Formats: sequence, structure tokens, C-alpha cells
Amino acid sequence: MAKCSKCNKRKAKRYCIAIGEHLCSLCCGLLREKEIHCPPNCTFLEKHRPYQEKRIIEKKRPVISRRISHEEEILSDERMAWLAFHIEAPLKEYSETKESFRDKEAILALEYAKEKIEKGKGFLIIPNGKSGPKDEVGEAIYQNVEKCRYEKKIILPGEAGAYKKEDKIQCLERIILSVKLLAKDNLGGRNYIKKLHERFSKIDELSRMKKISPIT
Repeated sequence: MAKCSKCNKRKAKRYCIAIGEHLCSLCCGLLREKEIHCPPNCTFLEKHRPYQEKRIIEKKRPVISRRISHEEEILSDERMAWLAFHIEAPLKEYSETKESFRDKEAILALEYAKEKIEKGKGFLIIPNGKSGPKDEVGEAIYQNVEKCRYEKKIILPGEAGAYKKEDKIQCLERIILSVKLLAKDNLGGRNYIKKLHERFSKIDELSRMKKISPIT
């Protein structure tokens, strides 16, 4: 049996229809929907998707009863709140058009964007070019984060509107925490989504005040 086309160490027991090469089970798991656009008809994807989603959602799951510390409340800073606004905008827009969108999907989308920013690279290209991003909302969040710039009336020397990688990750992590705190044990519900819509419904008032309200 041939060796895995990626690690070139272990036996290639799985044929990847996305890249047209044989992979070992470990590389398949490591690259699946991270560096490879996996098509929906992949048997390995279908088999392991529930397990992977559970791992993502439960990662660093907070103790719901604890209070958010001052250090975590980064969104009291207007600059970070502006970034959070752009992160949450795709969640608000998508959840308005798709009633089935739940708090669980919001976490998966946010984690997708966070992981892509952390790695700083895209997916492997599929030869037929037919497969889109793994997570449509996550990709929209990622694009918003990369384009977001903070602007204010007075720019002091040495100041820049762009956000650092650490700022983006910190803000995404804070919003993920907020989703989990609001969802509590009902990730299949829309507790966070409901709060999100309530905050965005006040956008006219917030615009007049020139301030974005921190998420709660």
C-alpha cells in the first residue's frame, strides 16, 4: 500500500476525492475542512462531522455561572466594540434570512473565522473548483474582520486604523464566550441570536451616539 501523499510516513488508506490523492487517516482528520474543502458527498466527512462539531463547540467551554472578569470585558473599549460590530453583522444578517440558524451555528462560524486568522492561510484548492468555503457565515465574518478599520475624527501620529492579529483573535474569543454564556445549555436555541437582533435594532440610536454598545 502506498504512503500518505501529505506526511509520506503512514499508509494511505483513504482516497480524498477533493484533492485526488490518497491520505492516511490521521492526515485526513487533521486537514479535513481546515486546509481541504471537503465535498458534502465525502463519506469520511459525513461520518465524523457530528464529532468534530461537538469538539469545536465544547472547546474551552466556560463555566456558565461565573461572572465575566474586567480583563475579558474588552468590548468596553470603543475600538474593539467597532471590530465586534463587524464580526457580528454577518451573524445578524444570516440569522434573519434563515430561521434554522441557531446559536450552535454561530459558534461554528466564529470558530471558523478565528482558526483561519490564527493559521493565516487558506484552504487547499480543489481541482474542479466547485466547492465553496466550508462555512459560508464564517467566511463572511473572516472577510469582515480582515477588511475592518477603526476610524475616528482625530488620528494622532503613529496611530493606525488596522487591527492586529491578536486583537482579532481576542475579540472573536470574547464573542464566542458571549454566545456560550447566553445559550447556556441550549445551543440548539436562539438565545444569543435574539439578543443580537435586539442590539442591532438599536443601530440608529447607537449611530447618533457614535458608540457601539458592548455585548452582554
